[in-house]
Amino acid sequence: MIQVALPDGSKRSFEGPLSIAQVAAVIGPGLAKAALAAKVDGKLVDTSFLIDQDVELSILTAKDPEGLEVIRHSTAHLLAYAVKELFPEAQVTIGPVIENGFYYDFSYKRPFTQEDLTLIEHKMSELAKKDEPVIRRVLPRDEAIAYFKSIGELYKAEIITSIPADQEVSLYSEGSFTDLCRGPHVPSTGKLKVFKLMKVAGAYWRGDSNNEMLTRIYGTAWASKEEQAAYLTMLEEAEKRDHRRLGRELDLFHTQEEAPGLVFWHPKGWAIWQQVEQYMRKVYENNGYMEVKAPQILDRSLWEKTGHWQNYRENMFTTASENRDYAVKPMNCPGHIQIYKSALRSYRDLPLRYGEFGQCHRNEPSGALHGIMRVRGFTQDDGHIFCSEDQILEECVAFTSLLQKVYRDFGFSNILYKVATRPQNRIGSDEIWDKAEHALMESLRRSGCEFLISPADGAFYGPKIEYTLKDAIGRQWQCGTMQVDFFMPERLGAEYVAQDNTHRTPVMLHRAIVGSLERFIGMLVENYSGAMPAWLAAEQVMVCSISEGAAQYAENVAQTLKKQGFRVNADLRGEKITYKIREHSLQKVPYILVVGEKEAAASTVAVRGRGNRELGVMQLEGFAELLRKEIENKA
Repeated sequence: MIQVALPDGSKRSFEGPLSIAQVAAVIGPGLAKAALAAKVDGKLVDTSFLIDQDVELSILTAKDPEGLEVIRHSTAHLLAYAVKELFPEAQVTIGPVIENGFYYDFSYKRPFTQEDLTLIEHKMSELAKKDEPVIRRVLPRDEAIAYFKSIGELYKAEIITSIPADQEVSLYSEGSFTDLCRGPHVPSTGKLKVFKLMKVAGAYWRGDSNNEMLTRIYGTAWASKEEQAAYLTMLEEAEKRDHRRLGRELDLFHTQEEAPGLVFWHPKGWAIWQQVEQYMRKVYENNGYMEVKAPQILDRSLWEKTGHWQNYRENMFTTASENRDYAVKPMNCPGHIQIYKSALRSYRDLPLRYGEFGQCHRNEPSGALHGIMRVRGFTQDDGHIFCSEDQILEECVAFTSLLQKVYRDFGFSNILYKVATRPQNRIGSDEIWDKAEHALMESLRRSGCEFLISPADGAFYGPKIEYTLKDAIGRQWQCGTMQVDFFMPERLGAEYVAQDNTHRTPVMLHRAIVGSLERFIGMLVENYSGAMPAWLAAEQVMVCSISEGAAQYAENVAQTLKKQGFRVNADLRGEKITYKIREHSLQKVPYILVVGEKEAAASTVAVRGRGNRELGVMQLEGFAELLRKEIENKA
């Protein structure tokens, strides 16, 4: 008898070998219809997989995240099938699952167009309705190479040549189309009902600019029409909120080819930057951090000691002078250790907290650059805590609490927590990594935070907590981090005198709350669709005169508010007041004060809040108090 253990703890017994599809049918017709794939002893397999021994089985449907991935992977193959039907001379290359969808790269005599996508998507729907079975078969490597060469799929043959000669490869066929793939896939094309092709782009074969430029087709696929509709609506909303467009429209910043991956900040954008930086500076001051500043360029020998030269070299900008090699710092931690080492430290000094608005440079690939979200030069609200081993937990708990308050003030209340554990390429012993990972997980438990594990995603020198925010339309942004590092202080010779007069190495906690200020401001712009809350807005108030006779009063109002610390400008142009209001409303100014001769005579202002809110006529002191409270409350 074969024993099959199910996720609910129950077990089913079967007399002989049977497929997962047969097991699903025994459990119930509903599951048999919904089954897409399965996990057998933790391994993903097709529903055709034959069970011939005792196993733990989990049958996947569209409700499971892994089931949705199977749908998307299978839809990528359906896309390739449709392309081959319509454009037989096209060659297929690779087609992986990505977040919210998939893509497939094709080699063809010309790039595909948006018009082609309409035809391809229609053909995909036709093929899906045929409900053709998806059949898996296995071939020896050399047979598979010969097969793909015989049908003119030279890219597939090239991929297979990288597989050891003694191995077998799996192929999946649906109708007249066969593809190379590890799987698993849906049982038949009829399971693929909800998909949409999104766009075309160029992509080099194997990501190498020396190779052929291919056409990449992006698509999305979902378990239901409702989910896809919600996703497409979110994309439309995201397009409206794109920080690059808003940066131009609101005159905040720009980037240009002469400085790839670097940002030109305009006065209004820099005003927002200053609000973020000064707020974070207060966070430093109020929580025991001493602000420091370390050099931009450090000698190669220091980066070799930290391990960055060996493990991170390709991401670093380097320079040379007088026969010495230097690197422009990609992070601030080695510099902070030098500041720590500049004096003899005692256990009484710990924990010692340094903070820096440290400018870093990383040699990101040009194709990965994205507005101010992904840049080569950026500034971090970077902090490092030097502490003893028994202080790690307390410091991590305090940091999470502080981070939560900061995010609330910026308008983010939905935080996801993830612990990234030891990567394969790492330094140090497993015993030390055990301590570091345990400290981070326990700190989140004590903070009352549920968290996920991200296996092998830690840095080479230590595990980390990743703090991810959800914005106004549900997108996720990974911002803050907390890393436990036992190794770098030791490598760079940092010590403190313990209570027993021995010299010990401190633990170093790397922490950031907003992370890259550039990226965080881009997030804020998109989260608020450019309509920044009053405490962050570049211009908090615009005073508009109705007539020439009220211009001097409008200027006086603006100067009075400026002296109280508000960011105010006056529009004294001879334009119609409706034109002025519309213009400054499009600039998303929180408050527009309209003043004419009547307001001048009464020393009042007519107040319009953003979003066409008519707040009525007020004394100037009353409006100032309203605005002051809004700023103080970070409303």
